[in-house]
Amino acid sequence: MRRVVAGVLVLAAAVGCGDAGGLEGAGSTPTAVGPARLWPELTPASSPAFEIGEVNTEPVKGVDVPADGDIRRVDPVGIVRAEIDANPGDYAGDKAPYRETDRRMADCAEGPGHGKCPVLRPYYRDLTGDGREDLTLGFRLLPGQTTVVRVYTVDEDRLMQVMAWEDALSGVELAGRSLVIRSPSEVAGYEYRLQWTWDRDQRAMLLTHDEMLRTGPRGHSRHPSAPPSARSSGSPSAPSPTPSSPSVSPSASGG
Repeated sequence: MRRVVAGVLVLAAAVGCGDAGGLEGAGSTPTAVGPARLWPELTPASSPAFEIGEVNTEPVKGVDVPADGDIRRVDPVGIVRAEIDANPGDYAGDKAPYRETDRRMADCAEGPGHGKCPVLRPYYRDLTGDGREDLTLGFRLLPGQTTVVRVYTVDEDRLMQVMAWEDALSGVELAGRSLVIRSPSEVAGYEYRLQWTWDRDQRAMLLTHDEMLRTGPRGHSRHPSAPPSARSSGSPSAPSPTPSSPSVSPSASGG
């Protein structure tokens, strides 16, 4: 009991001495406000109003998978050529929107990531949790600033595309079994951050986070600004609710 009283006296003396390292009050704690349910009289919907395409999977035709299922032995350039061949209206001809991508495929003789080849360096990591590496692949849509991002896995003897996205990119990161894409925003000082994570039930990479984050310094305004509105996207996948994003680190195994 004496030790407790003595400790209290020492602490009281330290607080009263006014040292820089003394205890300081943190101020008043804001009152917690619970969520307010709006329009409770509405009947909850049982089906979506629009076809969003959350599950984006398809077999890649025209690309062979080796008997051992090693995805590193699948040619990344061949995968992109197969996508181009499957969408000739986008790539073939002088008026095709991505005609320059088709033309520059001739520069891929040395492999992806070399010279003017539009196919970027491939990355390999086990994103599906089956103990085998999966392929994250990107290629440029030229002319323009858009980059395609795809994730592929081997399912039995087939190459399966399990994630697809196209956007102007600020950065791409692999974090655990997730893929994170950062894109510039039309709002100054903000960027979009989207995260796909493998879902074993859907057997696909699902868009699990979609948020707008501040990247630049805060501006000085007399009035509080309204929160940025959610982005509408015409890309293959659509935004989902936006919980906070975990921190990620750009670690991956290159090709």
